[in-house]
Amino acid sequence: MTEDKAETIALMALAWIIADDELLPVFQGATGAMADDFRARASEAEFQVSTLDFLMMQDSWVIAFCDAKGLSYDSLMEARQSLPGGAEMHWT
Repeated sequence: MTEDKAETIALMALAWIIADDELLPVFQGATGAMADDFRARASEAEFQVSTLDFLMMQDSWVIAFCDAKGLSYDSLMEARQSLPGGAEMHWT
């Protein structure tokens, strides 16, 4: 996956979270991010990776997002790994 496509998926995920009245407060509580942060940091790879990490915490969120956007269920992990700093850490 290209970095541009990964960024697009991360921004789609952020917009989807913001539009969900039940999920938004959970995201804000988990990240400490507020509306101003969404605008100011949306283009930062670190924020995009953390957005994808949050969404991947629950299979039901992944399924709902991917179904709504017509994406494969593994696209979130692929996007995360394609963003700068998003590769999984291997400690061995």
